Parts: sequence; C-alpha cells; structure tokens
Amino acid sequence: MKFNRYAALAAASTAAFALAACTPAADETAPAEAAAVAPAAAEPMVGGAPMSPNETIVANAAKASNLTTLVSAVQAAGLAETLSGTGPFTVFAPDNAAFEKIPAATRTALLAPAGKADLTKILTYHVVPGRLTAADIASQAQANGGVATLTTVQGETLKVSAGPNNTWVITDSKGGASTITQADVAQSNGMVHVVDTVLMPN
Repeated sequence: MKFNRYAALAAASTAAFALAACTPAADETAPAEAAAVAPAAAEPMVGGAPMSPNETIVANAAKASNLTTLVSAVQAAGLAETLSGTGPFTVFAPDNAAFEKIPAATRTALLAPAGKADLTKILTYHVVPGRLTAADIASQAQANGGVATLTTVQGETLKVSAGPNNTWVITDSKGGASTITQADVAQSNGMVHVVDTVLMPN
C-alpha cells in the first residue's frame, strides 16, 4: 500500500509546574504561595500497559497484552514500518479475543507467508487515513442520518453507527459487526480504537 499521500501529524503535550515562595523577614509573616496546577491526565491503559501519546501505534500496541495477535499479524504482513510512520492513521484494533473468533486453521493460514496478501487486505481494512476521535465519528454519523461512512486504506468502506449501551458498532462489507470496546487511545501518529471482532472486506 502507498501511504505517502497522507499528511504527517504528530502530537505531544507537556505540563509545566510553577511554585512561588516568599521568605519572611524576622518580624514579618508572609503566606507561602504556590501556583495551583491540575495534575496531568493519566495515560490510558490497554492490556495492562500505559499507552503514551508520544509513541507510535506499533510501539504502543507492542506493550499491550491483549493486542499480541494484532502485532504478530502486522509484522507478518510487513506493515510495522508503515504504521510506525508519520501517518496520521486511525486504527480499529482487534484484540486477541477478536482474532480467536476466526477459526484456528484460517488464522494459521493468514499468518503464513502464503497468506500475506490476504492478511494485508484485512489489516489495511482496519486503517482509515487521518486522526478520527469518537467525537469525530459521532459528528459524521449525526450529519449523515446516524451512520458514518469511513473509507479505509484498503479501499472499501466501514459503516459506524450507535449501538446499545452507548457503544459504537462498525459494520463491515460482509455485514459483520464489531463493537468499539475502548475508544480514543491517542498515538503520536494517529488514533486507536480497540474493537472486539475482526472486520472483513469483500
């Protein structure tokens, strides 16, 4: 796949802390002063590991215990370098349980060298150019009758609509459904949304 047409976007945030103190003279009392600073937001946890917004999609995924199959698949398809690039990319990342829904023989075949083309097709179907937050997807859905249509790097589309219990459900080209179980995991080169089912293109 050629990804070089997409603009690079990297985001990093820093927090500054300031403290001011006065030393009183012998006969004087002066109140101590300190600037009140809100604590930095905690990094989201995926698979028991903190996801740093300063690291790439691949670097963060490699730390998550529930994304090990996805990482292996990305490596087998030769996409690790691409997904470590500037992007930005939005990735709907199937967790290990999602891959386990695929028959074991099919998983083995996809991860074998002979299955590289099919595996690449499936994985790039989970990638959308740009950095899309859940709010962005919701806004698109609201503007289009409740369904956001996203064109993937693979070329086919995904349909995203509101599901039960305040979830978002992605419908693939074959009519299969996958639920976003963890949204808005920021990366230096995009955004990750963890999903519970592997999406399948035609």
